[in-house]
Amino acid sequence: MLFASQSFLVVFLALVLGLYYAVGDSRAARQGVIIAASVLFYGLWDWRFVPFWLAMIGFSQMVAIMWGRTGQRLWLRVGIAGNIAVLFGFKYADWLVGSVMHWMGREHVAWPIVLPLGLSFFVFQKISYLVDLGRGQARVYRLADFMEFVTFFPQLVAGPIVRHNELIPQFDASPRNAAMWENLGRGGLLLLVGLGKKVGLADTLGTICAPVFDAAHAGHVPGMAAAWLAAVAYMLQIYFDFSGYSDMAIGMALMMGIRLPFNFNAPYAAVSVRDFWRRWHMTLSRFLRDYIYMPLGGNRCTPLRQAVNVMVTMWLAGVWHGAGWNFVVWGLLHGAALAVAHVWDRAGRTMPRVGGYVLTMGFVLLTWVVFRAADLATAGHMLGAMAGLHGMGGAAIRHPVVLGLAAAVAVIGPASQQVVLERLRPAPWMAVAAGMAFVLLLFLIGGRPPEPFIYFQF
Repeated sequence: MLFASQSFLVVFLALVLGLYYAVGDSRAARQGVIIAASVLFYGLWDWRFVPFWLAMIGFSQMVAIMWGRTGQRLWLRVGIAGNIAVLFGFKYADWLVGSVMHWMGREHVAWPIVLPLGLSFFVFQKISYLVDLGRGQARVYRLADFMEFVTFFPQLVAGPIVRHNELIPQFDASPRNAAMWENLGRGGLLLLVGLGKKVGLADTLGTICAPVFDAAHAGHVPGMAAAWLAAVAYMLQIYFDFSGYSDMAIGMALMMGIRLPFNFNAPYAAVSVRDFWRRWHMTLSRFLRDYIYMPLGGNRCTPLRQAVNVMVTMWLAGVWHGAGWNFVVWGLLHGAALAVAHVWDRAGRTMPRVGGYVLTMGFVLLTWVVFRAADLATAGHMLGAMAGLHGMGGAAIRHPVVLGLAAAVAVIGPASQQVVLERLRPAPWMAVAAGMAFVLLLFLIGGRPPEPFIYFQF
């Protein structure tokens, strides 16, 4: 079931919220509603994976219990290794075998593996919990509390990547409190903003860039103008698609009285690559910093070792996004850029903000082409076309109003979560406008084939 669907918004979410508030004063009943709704939400995607999903949760809980009873780190190592093994088996095994077979000059028939929805996200959440247990920064939770944390459906599929100590304590408070109406109002408005980003902007931008990338993958190299237009459209599409999902997730959680961490802070206003990663997918950046970069030594080491730490961290970030050499290259490019930025800072150098902005956005744009391409050959076709190697060509600008609006919102900002949650003041006209916008977006959804969020594939 997709967030941006009429059945989810009008039926599923309305029923869940109604039940949740009907039993709002009972901790156990609220917990039951959330867990049941989350299982149903996941099962509506593919019921065959529900037993596997629940077994993974039970495995991690068993490991935590055994750690609590024995204090032996072996249990935590088994838990972390088990989660990584499942992720590897579903996401990377076929790709690696295929790559080896290709290097050996042999044909590989792809294995019929279906990637469970949201696998990377809930594996990361469980790994962070097990690591925190070993660090003495977590306690062993009851199975129901742990299951509620891992399955919480607003952020289950594509984040934000939430830590146990950010979410589980919030489950104790009843949503029926003095802030209830404000939470419902602001949460609903943020949900609406995210829906508008997804349906009104991202899906429309996808119709601009997808045909060009698909043609390049098929061997039809576009002209320079078409390639640049597609690259810019995708740069905007992935931002509004993923930040739209994050807004909807954070908004739905707030409607239940629960605050999730911000995930985007106007990333296309960044003036350096380091600044970009402080603003883009902020919970993933935090996870990479705290559970990979810092344990490797972080910046508490020689410049060369720090560069290696950065490269390893971003290589893993690239691989986390998908099984493909284009994702590996994308991660390594960002790792190299961050390593250079660290060297630049150590040398005491500075760059004018305008120059830093142009250089950063140019780098981000070009690396998004590598990220979006089906493979490295397609990325080469697109980058070559953008360099003018295949002629200027012509490109009719489809949906120029949407493209211009998206560019203005992405560059000028500010971040939607800050506006809705911190700056806006309630007003009757706002409720009327939001209601009208919601109805219009519902009609727009009904007139289009459903488009999954881009990050669902990761």
